[in-house]
Amino acid sequence: MIYDLAIIGAGPAGLSASVYASRYGIKNIVVGEVGGGLAMSTHEIGNWLGSQKVSGFEFAKNAIDHASSLGAEIRSLSVDQIEKKDGEFGILLSDGSEISAKTLLLSMGTKRRKLGVSGEKDFAGKGVSYCSTCDGFFYKDKIVAVVGGGDSAASAAVYLANIAKKVYLIYRGDKLRAERFWVDAMENNPNVEIIYNTNVKEIKGNEKVEKIELDMPINGVSEIVIDGLFVEIGLSPNTEMLKNMDIEMDDEGYIKIDSDGRTSVNGIWSAGDITNGSSKFRQIVTAASEGAIAANSINVYLNRQK
Repeated sequence: MIYDLAIIGAGPAGLSASVYASRYGIKNIVVGEVGGGLAMSTHEIGNWLGSQKVSGFEFAKNAIDHASSLGAEIRSLSVDQIEKKDGEFGILLSDGSEISAKTLLLSMGTKRRKLGVSGEKDFAGKGVSYCSTCDGFFYKDKIVAVVGGGDSAASAAVYLANIAKKVYLIYRGDKLRAERFWVDAMENNPNVEIIYNTNVKEIKGNEKVEKIELDMPINGVSEIVIDGLFVEIGLSPNTEMLKNMDIEMDDEGYIKIDSDGRTSVNGIWSAGDITNGSSKFRQIVTAASEGAIAANSINVYLNRQK
């Protein structure tokens, strides 16, 4: 089968595009390892219009169910290779199968950045985590630290404060970048202690994380005893598979798109956090919007090919 559209990435951008594509009558397939993308691991979403509060898991499930109900085929796989041949796109999937499509939408989103300090790799999964909602349960009544100063770090600290007995938020700057809502929530929670102008220098332990060394002593002490470390220091685009495709990107590695989601390669669109669109305001609502806009443009494109 040749699909009209193959959507790579199953986050808000890809699933939104699928919903619109299906309603246009475009035969589409969504390929992505994690249904819902990074939204799946968000502990609470409070700025999605029409839902005052929804968990990331619930949001992701609703989005997947919505796209599926309209006829989209969704495969929980990764993409190993994309090749353009004979005017179509050949896509090799991680299970060895291949699919073909007339058009392509890239919506692989972003991945969490690493700290790059000694001990991080050694203790990954042994006290070092990149997902508070995934792993927070294991730290009930324990001491944890969160690194970062944005919304993801602050919301993680608030979430963990309801599980752990103590949460340190460690930030390299002197003023948090998080929304006032999250800052107030942390400041009003006695379980959270914010440490400014400080970096984690090293992660130490034997079989698991036991303490972290800081580059600035706190009350004369340069090490903090903890049971777990949650890294929330931002994101980078998932564009590794595109290195041989001549798709134009900006200096940070985000895909450049036109106002309708087109990339520099004919037949390929992109949407969501992986792009330089929406002033890089990487929110669920902007990702979903870009996905819808791209699907509309793809519909126009396919109709002109008939």
